[in-house]
Amino acid sequence: MDTIKPDNQSSVLIVDEMHVSLIPMLEKIGFTPDYQPKIKRQEIIDILGNYEGLLIRSKTKVDEELLKNAHQLKFIGRAGAGIDLIDEVVAAEKGITVFAANEGNRVAVAEHVIGMLLVLFNNLQIADRQVREGKWLREENRGYELLGKTVGIIGYGNNGSETAKRLAAFGCKVLAYDKYKVGFSDECATESTMQDIFDQADILSLHIPLTKETFQLVTPEFLNSFANDIYFVNASRGEVAVLDAVLEGLNSGKIKGACLDVLENEKLSQLTPVQKDIFEQLIKSDKVIFSPHIAGWTHESYVRINEVLIEKIQKLFI
Repeated sequence: MDTIKPDNQSSVLIVDEMHVSLIPMLEKIGFTPDYQPKIKRQEIIDILGNYEGLLIRSKTKVDEELLKNAHQLKFIGRAGAGIDLIDEVVAAEKGITVFAANEGNRVAVAEHVIGMLLVLFNNLQIADRQVREGKWLREENRGYELLGKTVGIIGYGNNGSETAKRLAAFGCKVLAYDKYKVGFSDECATESTMQDIFDQADILSLHIPLTKETFQLVTPEFLNSFANDIYFVNASRGEVAVLDAVLEGLNSGKIKGACLDVLENEKLSQLTPVQKDIFEQLIKSDKVIFSPHIAGWTHESYVRINEVLIEKIQKLFI
């Protein structure tokens, strides 16, 4: 990576917890990092006018209020996949470039999806618990193979395409739909319509950003469009799937099992009474595998995300 020299030793404000490697990486390309992971929102507003760059992860919503004093800001980078926390319209009006490190955690997401499916298909969570309880139940825990299953992937970007590679290696037929891409069929996946996925899929895996179009995409009507009963995987954004619809699908049998890395409301101590009731029913089900939004959260991706951010920052100044 060639060293660049931003004007006037440009300062970058970092307002979330990041891997420590980010600091020397920024310094190497000529930036002055200001690492304040505990900073409060009002403090960001007050001082943001002093910086040329802003780096966030997940806690900071970047809207018109936050950017009102950002007179020098040239870029906003998100250390992770997706930019739903950032008001792109306001940023564009201010001439601020917005980007995310989508490439940084694609391997982590893909491996996590495979792991969750294998746990679900082979009853590993149930069997582990039973053995610890002194129960040795073999026939009751007979599993299923991924080989020969048809997987529908919605969203064929970094995470979707990386997941397809691993599913193909397991002998799955992968059908991929992406509203904003054409001509992307490859050795791992076949470009498909949503109707193809509705007609053929045994497993559905979501790899789409949270937008006005994808908000609450998964409803009872959506699920009932599938010809087969399906396994459902969501490692994208919780708000894409109406959790009540997932529960209804599990109860009816339309969803044979669910792998949920994300939830509509991930602040479990702040669930509404309705959300709490749905969640309590889901956690009682052996057909559901949960993880706390960690599909892209490996030790390797923590560093790789920084590397991607640095590459994208550097390109702005070349």
